[in-house]
Amino acid sequence: MTAGVQTIIYPVKDPKAAKALFTALLGVEPYADEPYYIGFKAAGQDVGLDPNGHAQGLTGPVPFWHVTDLRERLAALVEAGAEVLQDVRDVGNGRLVASVKDPDGNLIGLLQDPAA
Repeated sequence: MTAGVQTIIYPVKDPKAAKALFTALLGVEPYADEPYYIGFKAAGQDVGLDPNGHAQGLTGPVPFWHVTDLRERLAALVEAGAEVLQDVRDVGNGRLVASVKDPDGNLIGLLQDPAA
């Protein structure tokens, strides 16, 4: 099951410039401002800037679908023809992420928040 696309991650090469640009775009200051991630919340959307994204194979913005069982959804996508770009990893506090590339080269992210 999915709860829809609620997060989009942009790989960035210049975090300081990207932070200024997205602050201007979204009209809010980041809720997270770390060397490895800058995160914004605006209008119910989570927008992240990832300074390591290019090194992880991200070539552009990646929509992250929020799912209840990431491993199950990941297996279903692989069975349907997707290629794993980033296997399941915990990015902090039990939040799991993974990403795949579909047969057309489109990137798809999966995100599972820890159980409440």
